[in-house]
Amino acid sequence: MKNKTLKRCYNIIKPHLKTIIIVSIIAIIIDLLEISKPYLVKIIIDNFLSFGISQIGFFSINIIGFTYLIIVVIGNVLDFVTRTKTNIMGEEILYTMRNKIYKYTQDANISFHDKMPAGKLFVRITNDVEDISSLFKDVITTLFKDIISILAVICIMIYLSIKLSLLSFIVIPFVIITSIVLTKILNKIYDASKVARTNINTFLAESIYGAKLIKIFNIQKEKQQECEDLTQEFIEKRLPSSIFEGLFPGIMSLFENLAITIIITACINSWFGITMEAGAIYIFVSYIKSLFEPINRTIDNIEIVQEAFVSINKIYDIIEQTEYLEDFENGIELENVVGKLEFKNVWFAYENENWILKDISFVIEPGETIALVGKTGSGKTTITNLVNRFYDVQKGEILLDGVNIKDINKRSLRRHIGTVLQDPFIFARSIKDNIKLNKKISDADIKNAVNMASAKDFVDSLPEGLNEISKERGESYSAGQKQLLAFARIFAHDPDIFILDEATANIDTYTETLIQKSIDVLSAQKTAIFIAHRLSTIVNVDKIVVLENGRIIEQGNHEELLKNDGYYAKLYNSYYESLG
Repeated sequence: MKNKTLKRCYNIIKPHLKTIIIVSIIAIIIDLLEISKPYLVKIIIDNFLSFGISQIGFFSINIIGFTYLIIVVIGNVLDFVTRTKTNIMGEEILYTMRNKIYKYTQDANISFHDKMPAGKLFVRITNDVEDISSLFKDVITTLFKDIISILAVICIMIYLSIKLSLLSFIVIPFVIITSIVLTKILNKIYDASKVARTNINTFLAESIYGAKLIKIFNIQKEKQQECEDLTQEFIEKRLPSSIFEGLFPGIMSLFENLAITIIITACINSWFGITMEAGAIYIFVSYIKSLFEPINRTIDNIEIVQEAFVSINKIYDIIEQTEYLEDFENGIELENVVGKLEFKNVWFAYENENWILKDISFVIEPGETIALVGKTGSGKTTITNLVNRFYDVQKGEILLDGVNIKDINKRSLRRHIGTVLQDPFIFARSIKDNIKLNKKISDADIKNAVNMASAKDFVDSLPEGLNEISKERGESYSAGQKQLLAFARIFAHDPDIFILDEATANIDTYTETLIQKSIDVLSAQKTAIFIAHRLSTIVNVDKIVVLENGRIIEQGNHEELLKNDGYYAKLYNSYYESLG
């Protein structure tokens, strides 16, 4: 086991050390009580039953039997306490780990989410966290208990008879060797099955997310076959462990019964001068069984331990990647935003030096409305991503009111920027919650935002109005209705800078005209950036920035660019020819 894994495991254990110590002490007491039970039976057999008597002085079979009953009751009560505490600890660890990795996913930058499939993250947050919880519920606190139990049993057996103990311990080396060999084999199997399990869980999550796409392209049979192939791969990886897990108990039972046979045979035949009373033979047989119980338990827990350690490493391999974490604590807190944006010689690449933007420079004055125009891949959306600081530029700088946005606190920056995407995300919450997004916004402001977005008729048509619960991803609404909600959301939050990324693409012309009036009112006082393929929607903006292959090739208003008869004029004329 790698030191790194142990260190990570300790980080999880550390807040619960007190509980683990208390539970371990109680577990040791339970062990001692369990060990004393066979000894009481030995006393009854050798001191009472063998002589046909029921009482010696103060002590009687009834008193010893009552003592045995008290031990059983105390043991059961203590066992209940330990199980309850370990279960609570397991749930607390599940709570902590799940929130820790979820927080990381929220604090990680967009680059992290670009590289990490959502399905795989889902597996980490659910299955892997539960594996870790199982480790602490079922294994951690029993480990120390089992060690103490084994040592205590060995000591008592040696005290009763060194010769018989040594004879019965003959099988122990074989038990250890078998355990080590089979454990190594199982570890390899568990590693492989863990990967296969992650693959199938990732596939299932992605298939659920992409159910509509699967239906659109009619690839249900292909996806079903892929599911069967992945499931078959998992079964093939997992099957050997089932075989060995079934083999383990049988082998351990064989060794256990072999040791019992040696004990009985040695006593009957007086090997090495061994003579034992019936009660002593009983206690040796009982202790041999109690010696193998923790060994069998450890074997049963091998999979839990292995899967938990693999899960710990997979989770920490993610949350220890500090290079993806966004800094939300430092930076300038914005107060009064005027809204002047300036790109100065900006170069940007998502990877290495595959430049998406090349020496981009332009200025958006406060309250000015600009449009970014160009073919797909020209860099329009990248510019808006940079304004939100989803990515940072490699060369040049972006200024907001004269301040480099790299020096501005990210939460503060994004609080003043509102973005409407072409395909807005709708949560499975009420319409009101989808507009508020956990912010404190009054009902009056929400209704006003709905009116500004021309969404009143749509919202009023719903059975519960603003309290209507949306289906997952807003599947019960049309693309246009979802965009109306997105506009209501942005109007309710009232940012100082608007970014509309093809935001009216799925809205009918009449509704678009109504929304455009609201946008015009807001953009008259606030900075706005439009990305549009329908050039008819941007003819009235203050400035049009034309992009091609990551460079600005033209700037100006609609009339100026048409007079220049350049790239924009060709795009505009082609657009209207396509309509005719």
